[in-house]
Amino acid sequence: MEQHKNSTITKKWKQLDYKKRLKIEVLVASKKSAYEISKLLGYSKRTVERELKRGKVTLRYTKYDPIAIEAHTPREYEDREGYSADVAQKAHNEASTAKGRQLKLGNHHNFADYIEEKIGEDRLSPYAALQQAKIENQPFAGLVCLKTLYNYIDNNYFLNIGNKNLWVKKDKKRRKYEKIRPAYNNKNGRSIEERPLEILKRLEPGHWEMDTVVGKGKTCLLVLSERMYRKEMIIKLKSRSQTEVVKALDKLERRWGKRKFRSTFKSITSDNGGEFLSQEGIEISCLNPKKKRTIMYYCHPYSAWERGTNENANRLIRRFIPKGANIAEYTEKEIKRIEHYMNNYPRKLLGGSTPDSLYEKQIA
Repeated sequence: MEQHKNSTITKKWKQLDYKKRLKIEVLVASKKSAYEISKLLGYSKRTVERELKRGKVTLRYTKYDPIAIEAHTPREYEDREGYSADVAQKAHNEASTAKGRQLKLGNHHNFADYIEEKIGEDRLSPYAALQQAKIENQPFAGLVCLKTLYNYIDNNYFLNIGNKNLWVKKDKKRRKYEKIRPAYNNKNGRSIEERPLEILKRLEPGHWEMDTVVGKGKTCLLVLSERMYRKEMIIKLKSRSQTEVVKALDKLERRWGKRKFRSTFKSITSDNGGEFLSQEGIEISCLNPKKKRTIMYYCHPYSAWERGTNENANRLIRRFIPKGANIAEYTEKEIKRIEHYMNNYPRKLLGGSTPDSLYEKQIA
């Protein structure tokens, strides 16, 4: 038997809408019974009875008394039961909002307080907040999934947080990028195209991206982002210059020693900014001028996506240091607090782990 020649009768079922309720109101006013209304509208008698109960109202009528009218005495009233389409529709709409599962926030106020603290005060994303609850072994860890939490925030179920507290609401359409002309101010720099496969595919740790975060005034931040585990280092510079960048790396090498520095910074990738053009100063060791301490690669001009890890790190920093802020007013302690925040931020691409936890396991 073919599908379109089957003997099954499909029942068509429709809910009462506002127009049908208006018809019911007119029929009730004309003193039609529930049975008669059901036959006229094509619904069962029980459906009409439930609808009459849903829209039941008490209507007040004035008794007609010609003697009382002529005597100008107060009129008498009588109450009758009736049906209102507006009342029934309102009850239907309210009942529709209660569909689905109950909110889990009602019986877990400690979960709501925790999420408000992590997103509102600690500036975590919803994903990071849920992962932090798992890391801390909170009793409500795993109570809701990420999608449900976003739904709660969208519907304003939280008292103190909303979409205004989310830094990235949704993924934007990705631009189509093409490689742009070579850097004419850095013709001798080693191009990013020369990077080996293990750096390009993030197959081993120790390969970093470097950039500066600027604000009002000369003081800026040197940001180093490890490509594999997203480990971050933030160094405060007096000015955005080649001398300050080289000086910061020299200071780090003297503190760690040439062996640890070389194993930690196997390569560094940066843009063609003027502060990074001293390739020799960045690569040559200050403890042994005859040897290199790292290998420097340069991106194509106007190609920030080639340092995607670094750019995402800068966005996290901007949560604490907005554009136009005077970085000189931020103390070293505050800068280290931002660095600690970033290195202990649960990342989805790391399976919910933090950069510090994975990086420390690797170098242990």
